[in-house]
Amino acid sequence: MKAYPLQFKPEMKERVWGGRALSQYGFTLPEGPIGEAWMIADHPNGVSTVMNGDLSGQGLDKIREQYGSEWFGKKSIAHKSGRFPLLIKLLDCNDDLSVQVHPKDDYIGLPEGELGKTEMWYVLDAKPDAKIIYGLKPNCSREKLTAAFLENTIMDNMQKVAVKAGDCFFIPSGTVHALCAGVLVAEIQQNSDTTYRLYDYDRPGLDGKPRELHIEDSLNVINYDNAGASRMTTSVTASNSWLKLVASDYFVTEKAAVEGEWSQSTWEESFTILIVAAGSGSLLWEEQVITLKSGDCFLLPATLGDYKLAGEFTVLRSYLP
Repeated sequence: MKAYPLQFKPEMKERVWGGRALSQYGFTLPEGPIGEAWMIADHPNGVSTVMNGDLSGQGLDKIREQYGSEWFGKKSIAHKSGRFPLLIKLLDCNDDLSVQVHPKDDYIGLPEGELGKTEMWYVLDAKPDAKIIYGLKPNCSREKLTAAFLENTIMDNMQKVAVKAGDCFFIPSGTVHALCAGVLVAEIQQNSDTTYRLYDYDRPGLDGKPRELHIEDSLNVINYDNAGASRMTTSVTASNSWLKLVASDYFVTEKAAVEGEWSQSTWEESFTILIVAAGSGSLLWEEQVITLKSGDCFLLPATLGDYKLAGEFTVLRSYLP
């Protein structure tokens, strides 16, 4: 099988905080509040399926088993789970998410085979008054947070920051965080589905029952000093040039504004993931062309080689460090 750009049918996830905004990308949404589209996924809780080319209908898990590091690079197989190392999502936050935190890979409470979760958000769209919770206020200790939980004053310890389209937030494991209502984001993360809820506004879940909190696990994994979280406004001043947004131990993500035609190439160490944040254009390789539009995500095998981006659009590129 000759390598080619893979586009997947997303796995849609109903969430109590979700909405219907993901339909703007041309997705067919199931009924209910849809909070997450798992665009590139190889996890027990969701596997995305190829919808283009000769591998159409096959899941990423099967492709990974068949082609492994040959297609996805020498660094591609996650050291603990054996699965594809990243999980790519689009999130529609019609309501506030729970205040939460994720563990590191070595946390003893992780389910067998599960990874920790370091992630990043790129804000695709945001209402004028949109905010997120991003870290704890200064000098917040485990003891102080424990007391706040008992007194139902946890939110007094959270930092809220305003967001707008183009903002980027790096969220290492151990960082307390929450997306809030009115935000649409692309999320690049370790291939993990482990979330510890610290607070959830006393609201019921989709089944009408209170959603579980994970207070002890949350208190255990929070980094109370400095988890290394960072943010930036990603203004691109020159076209056809990569701006580095995040360089972590788990992924590197860059941004570019494409104008005209721009030659690129994959490399043998890692696959490349492209997320079209805005605009439209084309992806060209050999004698073939794929039309691109906002919301599209592609997985380029490491062995693809030379390709071109053409048109006028903003694109995120992620790969393994």
